[in-house]
Amino acid sequence: MQVVVLGAGVIGVSTAWHLLQRGHEVTLVDRQADAALETSFGNAAQISVSYCEPWANREAPLKALKWLFDPEGPLKFRPQLDPAQWLWGLQFLAQCNDAAFERNVAQLVALGSYSHSALKDMIATTGIEFNRLTKGIAHYYTSQQSFDAAGNAADLMRRHGVNRRVVDRDELLRIEPALRAFGDRIVGGTYTESDESGDCRVFTQALLQRAQLKGLQTLMSHDIVRLQAQGGQARGVVVRDRTSGITRTLHADAYVVACGSYSPALLRQVGVRAPIYPGKGYSATLPLLRPQDAPQVSLLDDQLKVAMSRLGNHLRIAGTIEVGGYDLSLDTPLARTRARMLVRRIEEVFPGVADTRTPEEGGDPQFWCGLRPATPTNIPLIGRTAVQGLWVNAGHGTLGWTHGAGSGKALAELLSGEVPAMDFRFCGMPPSGANGSRMRLHQA
Repeated sequence: MQVVVLGAGVIGVSTAWHLLQRGHEVTLVDRQADAALETSFGNAAQISVSYCEPWANREAPLKALKWLFDPEGPLKFRPQLDPAQWLWGLQFLAQCNDAAFERNVAQLVALGSYSHSALKDMIATTGIEFNRLTKGIAHYYTSQQSFDAAGNAADLMRRHGVNRRVVDRDELLRIEPALRAFGDRIVGGTYTESDESGDCRVFTQALLQRAQLKGLQTLMSHDIVRLQAQGGQARGVVVRDRTSGITRTLHADAYVVACGSYSPALLRQVGVRAPIYPGKGYSATLPLLRPQDAPQVSLLDDQLKVAMSRLGNHLRIAGTIEVGGYDLSLDTPLARTRARMLVRRIEEVFPGVADTRTPEEGGDPQFWCGLRPATPTNIPLIGRTAVQGLWVNAGHGTLGWTHGAGSGKALAELLSGEVPAMDFRFCGMPPSGANGSRMRLHQA
């Protein structure tokens, strides 16, 4: 079968790889010159099955209100004159209850476990190196009240087969000695040994190279202009070379939309509605001054809701969510405030370990922001749409790196007529069997 995959982030490249593994002829299209140069470029680097939790919970509405006017608030809703944002917001509020939270956690953990297994298989097959650390993920708390509630979250994860352990401060400092300088502010934490971290961009670009050696055709630096459909059937996709300006139409047996936050606009061209809206996140990647004192365990900071991961001789801190449209600026007052917050936290937790100087002071921080494509449930859309021959693999929110390998494998299996071995609500699948209930993407 001839398949065109639209989007070369970790989701699109993983999809293309697994389609090739099943004998399909695949063409991959992206507007960038290489893979993983947008949302997959500078993420938190965590492969966090044990922290596959949706944004929507019963506390989220009040927290969002509290953080509305706080430029450093972890979750920030910036109202726009955009009906899609308000519709998404209402759907998000409908998920802010305990029953929906547990239901959504079950889906996210199922996909996370499946994806982690798929990723390990891909690493074993390809030998890709990407600053991988298999030392687990630890979540530290500076609030006794928040730590007291951590046991409930750990119990929930254990019910879904994830061993997230609650640990006291002494044990946490034994797990990650690099936290000792900040230890007097830590009251306790949780730890999952099976999680890991690594550089998503490095992995994705290396996977693309290996896929090309296996016959993957690529059209990089090509804008995806529009999808074409007629009579309920996908008929083609128009692309334009960004260098020459030449436009052409690609024809295939199947088309996979894996364009992250930009997927809904493409799908709307053929009447398909996808409940995905962008959440802007930030990261800072800092050179290490004292590598011997830097963490080996990937970390979550409960107070600021940020993640920290060691990537070779650099330390990355990433986090925050702004639901405010498609703005990718780093030079606005709000963006600068959030970037400075990340760097300041690194210096507080690991004083003198990383180079936290500003460019004006002679430092070289690598600031980045990207748009996380989120559904109201945080459950990604994987599977077929109501347009025959048109598939979707998008909406992974903050878990694209965690869910990327498995999402690509599952989509390739579905397109090949196979049934992925997990209990997950795939788009367009029947309501019985291993895939749970039906999740449809309707035509308008």
